[in-house]
Amino acid sequence: MLLNAFLIAIREIRRNLTRAFLTVLGVVIGVAAVITMVTLGRGATASVKEQISSLGSNLLVLRPGQGFGPRGPSAGVPLFTESDAEAIDEQVAGIQAVAPVVSTSVSTIYLQEARTGNVTGTTQEYFEIGNWSLKEGRYFDDEEIKTGAAVAVIGETVRKELFGSADPIGSKIRLKNTSVVVIGLLNSKGQTGFGNDQDDTVVMPISTLQRRLVGLVSKQNVNQVMISGKDGYPSAVLVSDITALMQERRHIRKGMSDNFSVFDTRQIADAVSSSTQVMTTLLAAVAGVSLLVGGIGIMNIMLVSVTERTREIGIRLAIGARAREVLLQFLVEAVTLSCVGGLSGITLAYTMCVILSKVISVPFTFDPTINLYAFVFSAGIGIFFGFMPARRAAALDPIDALRHE
Repeated sequence: MLLNAFLIAIREIRRNLTRAFLTVLGVVIGVAAVITMVTLGRGATASVKEQISSLGSNLLVLRPGQGFGPRGPSAGVPLFTESDAEAIDEQVAGIQAVAPVVSTSVSTIYLQEARTGNVTGTTQEYFEIGNWSLKEGRYFDDEEIKTGAAVAVIGETVRKELFGSADPIGSKIRLKNTSVVVIGLLNSKGQTGFGNDQDDTVVMPISTLQRRLVGLVSKQNVNQVMISGKDGYPSAVLVSDITALMQERRHIRKGMSDNFSVFDTRQIADAVSSSTQVMTTLLAAVAGVSLLVGGIGIMNIMLVSVTERTREIGIRLAIGARAREVLLQFLVEAVTLSCVGGLSGITLAYTMCVILSKVISVPFTFDPTINLYAFVFSAGIGIFFGFMPARRAAALDPIDALRHE
């Protein structure tokens, strides 16, 4: 009986293809919108997590002041000293590596090419904490840090803008008024979750930058301290211990506001991911309204179909068809329409996700679960909105139906 009802439903759909297409269009758009929103939302979440994790493993960043905005002596917030970094490394448990960072923006010149960019002075631990790897050349060593050697490691963006396709290793670039030898080229890491180009960097020994570029006016010239925790060690404990140590070293008494911040990139990644997921859910819910609109369209057309086929229903009832068989017939037709719309929506969503994921540069991962949920929901829409027209058809009086013109 189900097979027979299905075949009749297919025949009726084929008889009015244009009307059937317009009927299921709302379901198609609704299913496609929900799947696309959820898939791209998950891709965006994964992309943000990947970009933030590229900053470093188990990374904590100690910065002067509160918030992410740039801070300097002019803002009245004292910077850090190299001894602060040494104290964290020696006195806080669970620390893997610590790197003091002094940064400044200077003009960089090679032959006829010139640009202005960020220059970072730090120690060897910086590369370990930030998950940096070499494409060519080498890192600077302890001896070069000790003597303040004029050497530097550059990022991929600097290489492209200054050297083009030429090999930069061994070449000399001028930073401000200092000639520096390029000894290493870093592998590209791309953008961070905050839109910063990580490859736009020149890294040199901290002593070289202090002596030759910014001048060692004060020992408090460390802009930030990068800290890597040991795997499995609770980051919340590290943040608490570092905060307590800095309060002691910066003479912050009880009741006073801290003039520094400790940022846990893992918590930031979780917070951003959570916000992205909430937005994805809201967008999917809005898109899901299209499914309800499509369901109303199916109910409307099925009511019209019942009216058009009243005489046919009367004949079937008169020759012995039972009311439940008529109800099943129209219910199967409504579900078939919604299922066709669901399958078409899934196909459209897959195509849109493949295209849009490339346009907005987020990973695309086919998720069978959300596709299955969307299809089942579309079938449920057909049952829910098709029941009333089907019940109306089943409740027709055979004599009145046969008299219908």
